[in-house]
Amino acid sequence: MAQEEQNNRKEKSELHPRNKHRSRYNFKQLTATSKELKRFVFKNEHNDDSIDFADQNAVKALNRALLKHYYDVSQWDIPKDYLCPPIPGRADYIHYVADLLGSSNKGKNPTGPNINVLDIGIGANCIYPIIGHREYGWSFVGSDIDPLSVEAAKRIVEANKSLQGAIEARLQGSKMGIFRGIVGRTERFDAVVCNPPFHSSLKEAEQGTRQKWRNLGGGEKEVKHVLNFGGNKAELWCPGGERAFVEQMIIQSEQIKNQVLWFTSLVSKSANLKSIYNALIKVNAFEVRTVQMSQGQKISRFVAWTFHDEAAQARWAKEWK
Repeated sequence: MAQEEQNNRKEKSELHPRNKHRSRYNFKQLTATSKELKRFVFKNEHNDDSIDFADQNAVKALNRALLKHYYDVSQWDIPKDYLCPPIPGRADYIHYVADLLGSSNKGKNPTGPNINVLDIGIGANCIYPIIGHREYGWSFVGSDIDPLSVEAAKRIVEANKSLQGAIEARLQGSKMGIFRGIVGRTERFDAVVCNPPFHSSLKEAEQGTRQKWRNLGGGEKEVKHVLNFGGNKAELWCPGGERAFVEQMIIQSEQIKNQVLWFTSLVSKSANLKSIYNALIKVNAFEVRTVQMSQGQKISRFVAWTFHDEAAQARWAKEWK
């Protein structure tokens, strides 16, 4: 009984029920899968296996082990100082998007390569397409404004047989473009996912990085060496920050409203929701949903919208069969 209670405490019950990362990291299994992780593992103050999450190399090694162990992706790397994503939270977004699509399909979550998803801001890590394809078999197009991110994502796909033919990375050539220049006139996507730039300026991004580093236990002397820890410029900030990016995404979504079933975007700051809802009213979105997510003490959410009424959603979903 005591062991059962201990296991329950160890499970991250706030994560999506289908999330493979609800349990604490099993470093014994992960180091058996990926030998490079072993040198970063140590016993913490609670005598549990852990790594130093302020060490970029340790976090990257952990991600490689998770991707290899759970998603059959054995070759994964990102350029120095690019965003190294926390995989459990990224997986949550994908699982909730699957439920969203299922809500248009009589509660049955669609699977297979005929389901097409667009990832706005694929990043060098290619994480959403990896998880979405390996968990549900979906096909992905990922866009990014940064050429190095696009090339890095392409290398990941080319290096892993389990991803080949399922993920395409496209370069967004316009700073103002989100869907323009990426979505072809005859293309259709069942869902759009997006993790927008969080900050509104480089200065704000640097301040955020400093705070993150202090929270992870880094010293002041080391701050100057890690200002890019967790993302490059395009990943971390854009003029106007998250709110402006999502509002522009909403404006452009109306222009391709018949080509996408569900648009979604993460919204990290709850203070931005009111402005985002107002933008959705202006474009006459038929339905808007806010899906709450939680990873430990961090509360997150994504906003989803569609221009299709219930009958149109049902007709769209019939094509999945």
